[in-house]
Amino acid sequence: MKLSALLEILEEIAPTRHAEPWDNVGLLVGDLDQHISRVLFTIDYTPAVTQEGRDKNCDCIIAYHPPIFDALKRILGTSPIYDAIRRGVAIYSPHTALDVADGGTNDMLADAIGLCPDRQPLRITDAKAANYKLVVFAPRDAADKVAEALFAAGAGRIGNYTSCSFRSPGTGTFFAEEGANPAVGQAGQLERAEEVRIETILPISRVEQAIAALKKSHPYEEPAFDLLQLAAPPQGRGQGRIGTLTSPTDRSAIIARIKKELNLPHLLVAGPTTGQITRAACCAGSCGDILNDAIAQKVELYLTGELRHHDALRAAQHGITVVATLHSNSERAVLKRLATRLRERLPELEFHLSQSDRDPFTIQ
Repeated sequence: MKLSALLEILEEIAPTRHAEPWDNVGLLVGDLDQHISRVLFTIDYTPAVTQEGRDKNCDCIIAYHPPIFDALKRILGTSPIYDAIRRGVAIYSPHTALDVADGGTNDMLADAIGLCPDRQPLRITDAKAANYKLVVFAPRDAADKVAEALFAAGAGRIGNYTSCSFRSPGTGTFFAEEGANPAVGQAGQLERAEEVRIETILPISRVEQAIAALKKSHPYEEPAFDLLQLAAPPQGRGQGRIGTLTSPTDRSAIIARIKKELNLPHLLVAGPTTGQITRAACCAGSCGDILNDAIAQKVELYLTGELRHHDALRAAQHGITVVATLHSNSERAVLKRLATRLRERLPELEFHLSQSDRDPFTIQ
């Protein structure tokens, strides 16, 4: 089977356009036209997992955490990435795209707690909420140059479309005072110029680069532009889950349920360990910054991978029971769910869950 066929199904399950802007998801190593037959699931692509994949003759790795995240300056023979490229092994990472997806990582944790089906994202992180709308006014003969510079700086992407903008003609006016050096007209008099209003979308992470590109490409000495932050929609995709239990349940029973559902012998628990709860939240991985959302929405239990010492104290002071699994232990169970869904869609492929993959920390 071609790798592209697997990627089409993965994109349906966890669309990469819903990943966090800082993340590096999707196909990291490989050729869409290469043929694959055996897929290995892992949280981290470590040397031990590399050897396991070699022993099982796997030609595709689905690594939840992106093994390529920051820019690589060297790929040496000791690197798992070097080994994958040399042997023609494809590597795909779903990471935060799978976290926010329906039935993904955070829904898996919500099921482990026992939240009702009407659970909601703990924090809305829809793609629209991470963008600005940039509006700039340019002379007609410079509009294309300015727009292309903005696109090259990261503006104009909506889903799978790039170079997106809306343009409308109009008339701009200005009075250049003494000392100004206007690109059109003269200083000391009111000028009118035929201009084009360019509207485009811009990720928050690319604002500085886009404004620098705008000023460099624009012919005006002082180009006029608007930067409008887009509000999150009232409903949308987002990190974590929050909801109610079907009925009040004792904390000790919830903790026992989490152990069973995630197949973990131990958990780290802070705050009260007895008493009934009706409202809980969860967030996979390291979600200390989202604790504020849980506190604000008055949850009584918060399940996550890891939490800082003082965040745990703060949660306990608000009467919240914090349950921490260790980072990757809050994510690993979703791999089995993902493998099951892919087996149903692609029975001609072999899917294997890594036996070498584990959290680097253990509780002795």
